[in-house]
Amino acid sequence: MTGAEPPRPRLRPGLAVTPLRHGLHLRGRDTSVTLEGSRALPALWELLRERLGGEDEDRPGVQGYVQAAPGVPRLDPADPRVDAALDALTAQLRAHDLLTEYPAGGPEPAAWLGACAPRPGPAAAALAAARPVVAAADPEGPLATALISALDRAGTLPRPCRDTGLAADRVVAVAGTPPVAVAVARTAEGGFVTAPAEPERARTDAESIAVRMDRDTGSAPAEGTTDRMTGASAAAVTALLAGAAAQRLLCAAAGLPDPAGPEEEDPRLLPGRPAVLVALARPPHASYRPWVTGPAAPSCPSPAPAGDLSETLRRIGALTDPYLGVLDAPRPDDLPQLPAALATCASVAGPLVAGAPRTDLARLTAACRAAELHLAEGIRGPVSVGAGAGHALGRALRRAALATAGSSGTGHALGEEEWREHPQARHWWTVLTRHLELPMRMTVHRLASEQAYLAVVRDPAGGTWPAGAAARAVEATAADAAALAALGAVTRAMAADHGPAGAVHAAFSGAEAPLAVAGAEPASWTDDGWTDRWLTGIARRERELCAALARLTGPPPEPWRPDGAEPTGSAAESTGPVLAGLYACGFTVLAGQGGPR
Repeated sequence: MTGAEPPRPRLRPGLAVTPLRHGLHLRGRDTSVTLEGSRALPALWELLRERLGGEDEDRPGVQGYVQAAPGVPRLDPADPRVDAALDALTAQLRAHDLLTEYPAGGPEPAAWLGACAPRPGPAAAALAAARPVVAAADPEGPLATALISALDRAGTLPRPCRDTGLAADRVVAVAGTPPVAVAVARTAEGGFVTAPAEPERARTDAESIAVRMDRDTGSAPAEGTTDRMTGASAAAVTALLAGAAAQRLLCAAAGLPDPAGPEEEDPRLLPGRPAVLVALARPPHASYRPWVTGPAAPSCPSPAPAGDLSETLRRIGALTDPYLGVLDAPRPDDLPQLPAALATCASVAGPLVAGAPRTDLARLTAACRAAELHLAEGIRGPVSVGAGAGHALGRALRRAALATAGSSGTGHALGEEEWREHPQARHWWTVLTRHLELPMRMTVHRLASEQAYLAVVRDPAGGTWPAGAAARAVEATAADAAALAALGAVTRAMAADHGPAGAVHAAFSGAEAPLAVAGAEPASWTDDGWTDRWLTGIARRERELCAALARLTGPPPEPWRPDGAEPTGSAAESTGPVLAGLYACGFTVLAGQGGPR
C-alpha cells in the first residue's frame, strides 16, 4: 500500500529571468531577486527549469530561456556538485516565494492561482466549490455580463440572478462557503468595487459608498449631472471594474490575500480597515482608497493612537480622502508659507485657515479644528479632537483654561523681561510688530499659583478681533505662552490678508508639540531659536501643564466610544460618520469640557 504522492515543486507562472554577466535576475509577481557569483548560473537555471517544469515545461507564463556563458560546458545533472548547486538555487527560489507546490496528479490549477497562491491546489479546490452568483437588476447588462465573463475565464461557473432590488449599474457577486460578496457599481465618472464582506454588508457598503462619492448609481444620472463615460472609455471602465470585482471575490473565496495588499505597500491604506477600488474614466485611473467608516476587520477592532506626526498625517489623509473621506483635506493651496505656514480646508463653519510654524503642523491643526466644528453640530458642549488621548486632552484643557480666564487674564501682569528674551517669543513678536507692522500689545499673566501662564495679544485701537484679543495662548512658561500667542496673531493676520473671505482661524498650540517631535531628538548644537528644539521643550512640559490645568478647570470627560452615547438632533446623520471615521483612525474625541477657544 502506497501513501499519497507528495506535492510537486513548480516554478510560479509568470516568473521571468534575465541573464547577467555572472548571474541571474529573477522576477515574480510580487518579488524579485538577483543571484550573482558564477558564470555557470545560467546553465544551472536551464537544468532547474527542466527539473521543476516537468513534462509541461513549455506551459504559458514561465519565461526565460537563457544560454550559458561562452566557454561554460553543459553541466551534468548526475554530478553531486551540480545537484548540490541546484538544491541551493531551489532554496533561494523558495525563500523569495518564486517556487510553489502543485498537487500530484489531477488537473493543474489555473496559472493565476499558481502565480499568487501559497498553495494553488487547495485554492483551486475552493474555487471549484465556490459557485459564484451574480445578482443584478439586469443580468444581461454590460456590467453584469462583463463580471460573469471575468469569473468564467478565471475557471468558475457563475450563475446570473435577477434582483430588482438592486439599482441599475450596480452588481453584487456572491461565492464560497460561508458566503462572501463584493459589490461593483458604475458612476457618472467611473465606478467602484467594495471590499469582500458578508452579502448583506456588501450591499449596504455599496449604498453608503455611492452616497459618499456623491454620485447617483441608480437608473439615471442625478439632476444636473451627466454621465461622462461614453464609448471606449465606458467599455474600458466596465472591463476594469468587472475584472477587479472578480479578482477580489475569488481571492476571498479561495482564502488568498486581497488584491488591495497590505498597508505597508500603500501608505494611503489603514490596517484593519477596508479598501475600496475607485476607478475614473477621464483621465483613466484606478486605485485602492481607504474607507474609514467601513467595517473593521475582526483582528483590528481598536486602532492604537498615532505615535508621531508622520503617522497622524497619514491617518488624516484617510479621513480626508477625496472620494471616501468624511472631512475636507487641509492644503497649503496658494496661501503664503512665510513668515508662518498656513493650511486651509472647508468646514461646517465655512472656509477654515490654520497657522503653525510649519506646513505639516498647520495641516494637523486644521484637520483637528475642522473635525471639532463638525462634531459640535451634533454633540452638546465643547468638543476636542486629537490624534490620541494626550493630544485631545491638551487641546481640551487649554480651551477650558482660556474660557475660564477670558481675554483679560488674572492677577498682576508679568513684566516684559519675563518673556521677551526667549528666542521664539522675540522672533514672533518682531514678526508681528515690525515685519507686519501691527501695533499690538502683549500681556502675560500667571494662572493662580500653578505653573501655567496666559498670554494675550491685543490691538490697542480695538479693531475687529474676536473677544477683544488678536490671539491667546496658555502654556507652562511665560515665554512659551507669549511665543504662541504672538504666532497666533501672526497667522490670524496672514489669514485675514491672504485667506478666503470670512475664514475661520485656527491657532497652533503646544498640545501639538509632542506629536511634532515624537521619535526625533534635536541636534545638540541647537537652542530654542530652532523650532524643533523649542517644541521639544514644550513637549517635555506637557504632562505637568495638563495636570496644572486640570486642577484649575476640572477633569475632562471620558473619550467617545462607538458603544457610548450617540449624537442626536438634525446633525446626527452627518456627525455619526465623522465620529466613526475618527475612531477608526485612532483619534480621540472629548466633549463637554470648558468653553470655545
